[in-house]
Amino acid sequence: MREPGPGELFFVPLGGSGEIGMNLNLYGHDGRWLMIDCGITFEQDGGITHVLMPNVRFAHKRRKQLEGLVITHAHEDHLGAVVHAWDKLRCPVYATPFAAAILRRKVAEAGGHTDLDDFDLRVVDRDAPLSLGPFTLRFIDVTHSTVESQAILVSTPVGTVLHTGDFKLDPTPLVGAKTDFEALAEAAQGDIVAAVSDSTNATKETSSRSEAELRDALVQRLEAAKSGRVAVASFSSNIARIDTLVKIAQQLDRHPVVLGRSMHRMIGAARACDYLPTWDTEIDMRDFGYLPPDKLMLICTGTQGEPGSAMDRIARGDHRDITLERGDQVIFSSKIIPGNEDNIARLHGQLRGRGVEVVSEKEGFVHVSGHPGRPELQRLYEVARPRAIVPVHGEQRHMTAHAELAESLGLPTMVPFNGAVVQLVPGPPTVLDTVEHGRLRVPGRDSGPRPRRDTSRRRRR
Repeated sequence: MREPGPGELFFVPLGGSGEIGMNLNLYGHDGRWLMIDCGITFEQDGGITHVLMPNVRFAHKRRKQLEGLVITHAHEDHLGAVVHAWDKLRCPVYATPFAAAILRRKVAEAGGHTDLDDFDLRVVDRDAPLSLGPFTLRFIDVTHSTVESQAILVSTPVGTVLHTGDFKLDPTPLVGAKTDFEALAEAAQGDIVAAVSDSTNATKETSSRSEAELRDALVQRLEAAKSGRVAVASFSSNIARIDTLVKIAQQLDRHPVVLGRSMHRMIGAARACDYLPTWDTEIDMRDFGYLPPDKLMLICTGTQGEPGSAMDRIARGDHRDITLERGDQVIFSSKIIPGNEDNIARLHGQLRGRGVEVVSEKEGFVHVSGHPGRPELQRLYEVARPRAIVPVHGEQRHMTAHAELAESLGLPTMVPFNGAVVQLVPGPPTVLDTVEHGRLRVPGRDSGPRPRRDTSRRRRR
C-alpha cells in the first residue's frame, strides 16, 4: 500500500466496521498517521468466551509515523485493547480525565501480559485544540451512555473530518454534558469533507429515549416490587444509570449493594473525576443476607451472560454471599447486544428456573440506548453539514441503513469494511486498497463455566 501524500487524507478502519465492537480507526495524511480508539469484542465458542482485539500489524509497521492514539470515550469496545496493543504501538495515548482514570486502572491490573513500564498516557484538555503532527484535533462533547464522550474534528491542511464516536442527542442526560450543537455548527463553517459516524441504531425510525425518562419508568417498576429483593444488571460504564439506580434505591428505602469488579472500577474512576458521590446507604455484599428482602437493591454486572460475571454466578447459585429466590426480581437495564443472544437466554432461563422474575428490554421499558436513531443522525448532519458520510460502528445492515439515510439527504456515502483504505481527500470517498487486519485473542482474558462451589456451609439467611 502506498502512503498518503501531501494532498491526500486517508481513512483506514481496522475494527468496528461491519461489526459491533473492537473499534479501531486510522487517519493518514502526508505520510503521517493518527489512531482513534482501540477496543475489544467477545466471541463465544463451546461455552468459552474469547476476548478479542484488532490485529494492529498495519499500525505497528508504521509506528514511527504514528502521532498518537486518541480515545473517544471509556467503553471497552473503544479502549479495552489499549494496554494489550500498546507495546506494538509505543505512541502517546490521549484521553479525557475519566477515560484516563479507567486506563490507569487497566494498566495496574494488566500484570505480566504486556510491557507497560513506560506507558505514555496524556490527559487532554477538551476545551483546547490538540496538535499532533499534521493533525489538529478539536474535541466536542456528545451525550452517550458514559461520561466525557467526545466527537473529534480531525483537521489537516487538505480537509477536516468529523469523527462522531458514539453519541446520541439526549436533552436530559442527568450525568455529563449535552451534545454541543454550538460547536458542531461552528465546525460546519470550516467545510467538513466527511463525517465518519455511528451506525448502531441507523435501522431505528425513532430517536433514542432520554435517561431522565427512563429514571421515571424505573421508579414506577421498582415501586411495584414491594416485598422481594430486586437486582438490576447494567453496563458498568453507564455512570448515569448507576447514579439513577442508587437514587431510586434511596427514594424507595432500599440499600444499594454494588457487585462486580468492573462496576467498582468504573465507580472509583467516576468519583475520582467528581461524577458520583459516596453513598451513605451502600452496604457490603457480605451483609446482603442480614437485611429484609424489601430493603435491598443489588446493582451488578453480567448483562450479557458473561461466564464468571456477578449475575452469572448468582444465577447458577455459585455466589458466596448473594442468593436470589422465588419472589425476587432481576431487571436487565441494558441492550441485548447482537451475538450474545444465546448466553443471555441461558442466563434468563437459569434465573427463571429459580422462580425469579426476569425483566429485559423485551418485557418493558428498562433501558435507553446511547446511540442515535435516524432522526438524530439527520439532525446532526443538518447542523454539521458534512460533504459526505462514511458509516462505521455497526453490522453491515446498520451501516447500509445509515448509507440509505444519508443518500436520501443528498449526501454521498461510502460503506467501508475493516482493512479498507478509504481516500477522503480528494473526494468523494473511494476505496483504494485493502490492508492486513483481523482479530487476535487477548492474552489471559478467556473465560468459561467455573466449577460449582460447595454451598452447604453458607450461613442461613
